[in-house]
This record gives sequence, C-alpha cells and structure tokens, in this order.
Amino acid sequence: MRATESLAMRPATRLPRPVVIGHRGAPAYRPEHTAASYELAIELGAELIEPDVVISRDGVLVVRHESELSWSTDVSSRTEFADRRTTKVVDDEPCSGWFAEDFTLSELRTLRAVERMPEIRPLNAAYDGHFGILTLAEVVELARTRSTDERQIRVLAELKHPGWSVEEDLPMAELVTKELRRLGATDAHGSVMLQSFDAAVLRELRARLGEHGPQMMQLVNDLDEGDRMVTPAGLREISTYAQGIAPSVERVLLGVDPLHGTSALVSEAHRAELAVFTWTLRAENAFLPEHLRIGDVPEALGDAMGVARQLLALGVDGLITDSPEYAALAVAELQATLV
Repeated sequence: MRATESLAMRPATRLPRPVVIGHRGAPAYRPEHTAASYELAIELGAELIEPDVVISRDGVLVVRHESELSWSTDVSSRTEFADRRTTKVVDDEPCSGWFAEDFTLSELRTLRAVERMPEIRPLNAAYDGHFGILTLAEVVELARTRSTDERQIRVLAELKHPGWSVEEDLPMAELVTKELRRLGATDAHGSVMLQSFDAAVLRELRARLGEHGPQMMQLVNDLDEGDRMVTPAGLREISTYAQGIAPSVERVLLGVDPLHGTSALVSEAHRAELAVFTWTLRAENAFLPEHLRIGDVPEALGDAMGVARQLLALGVDGLITDSPEYAALAVAELQATLV
C-alpha cells in the first residue's frame, strides 16, 4: 500500500488504520512548534504533525499555539518590544501580552521559542532560546522533505481564532486559501489537512477550495456549544464540509457503553461517514485520569498506554498526542492483533 493510500479517507471506518498525530510536534520532549519538535515527532512515529496557525501583521501564516506570544517565546524579555504589550479580549476574556498580529514576520523571526509548561516539563527548558518561530510553509516543507514513497508525512494545521483575525483585517480563510495554492497543497490527499473549532471558516474554505480540496476536521469544543455538533443531525451537517471530527478524549469516553465496549460518539460519527481524531494524549500524571497515574508527582510519567489502547479499542481513527511513541506502539499492537 502506498503512503497516499494509507491516509486516504474511506467510507464507514474512514481510515484503513489509525494514525498518530504529533500535537505541535513532540512537545513532551522539545518546545512546541519548533523544527526539533516536529522532526522528533516524525522519528517517534507520527504520520501527521499538527501546527497551530496564527497570522503576522503582514499577513504571513505562522505557527504558535495562540496569538499571544509570552508563554512560548522570549518576547517578555525583549526590551525593544516592551511597548507592544497590550490587552485584548480573547474568548470573551481580557488577555494581556504580546500578540502575533502586532508583529511583522521579520520581527517575529527575532524571537526565540521557550518551553510553555516548564513546571511539568523542566528538561525542555534546556532548549529555551535554541529555536525560532516557523511559518506554515516551512512546516509543510519539513513534512514533504521527510516523506517517502512508503510513508507520507502530512500537516494537520489548526486555524486559531479566525473570527478574531477578520476583526484585525487579516481574513484567515482568504490568506489560507492563497497560501495553500502557492504551496500546491489544495488536493484532498496532498500535504495539508485543516482543522478548526470554527465551523464558519471550514465552510468558507470548502467553498473556496472546492469539494476535492484539502481534507478537514471539525474540532469539537467541550463546552455546551459543542453539544449540538455531536448529535446525529449535527454530525450529518459536518459531513457536508468536513471529513472528520476531533473531540477531546473526555468527550469520546463520556458516552462509552461498558457492557459492549463501544462509544456512542465514535459510532455515530462513523455512521455519518466521518473519521474521529481525538485530543490530547499526554503521558504525565497531571494529564491522566486518576486510575492511570503512577505515584503522586504531577510531572512523572503515568500509564501512557492505557488511554491510547482504550481509545483505539473504541474505534478512534487518529490519536493527537504530545508523546507520539506511545500512540505508535498502541497502534502497532492493535495492527498485530488484526494480522
């Protein structure tokens, strides 16, 4: 089977086998959204790497978890940018800091990445200052460079706060469409997949890029507003513009039937011809359910395989994870049972 076939969306189960998605690369071991993090994710078994996309002042698609830069870069220590600190409303809450849309790409290039969760991942702080900020185009090029005939590496790009971007006169859908066309990444089985919590931007991109454009995943919020999306009617509606949904691990497990070992959400999604990718699998105790923790130290590793095995048994099609090697091992175990 060629690599392009192995990731092709198909009816019913949607994927011939589950895939491993490196969440912002492999941030359990390297600062997120850096070249080192993406490279390591691929080495550890990820077939997709997942950057978050925000926009610079001059309209360039760059990769950061959020538009606010102080958690993941050294911007707060840069005296030349002290006057850029401001307060904006993000998700209906005031947020103070430095924002990507207030910097040109050349200015962003001067910043250095730092570990976003040093209290949980102190070893990653050793890499603070070693890596710069990447553009989406550079992540796509990295994936293409690492692809072979046997193994295609793809990019699952999450579009962050598209409504806010429009308010900043930086229309996300228009800029993404232009960039994907420039990169030659508008094919359904090409280098780039797209995902967002915002259904409107995915719908607009489907209209702009066509029925055979990039595959799209509808991210599902854990809050009440996400509930309608996961009804049978909501899932059928999603299937008109996307190829899959991406709910949280908690939402997938919420509807598990312990007697039959099935998930209502996964079953309904597959019935609507949608794949299911789930976020975010992390290996540290701080992120694991109590029964899978080992000891009481939050940053210590727990049973990283437990949730992965459970999700795969429920029929999940993709695991979005900070530690790709555990997900890759769980997928390999599952495949071995099917031979």
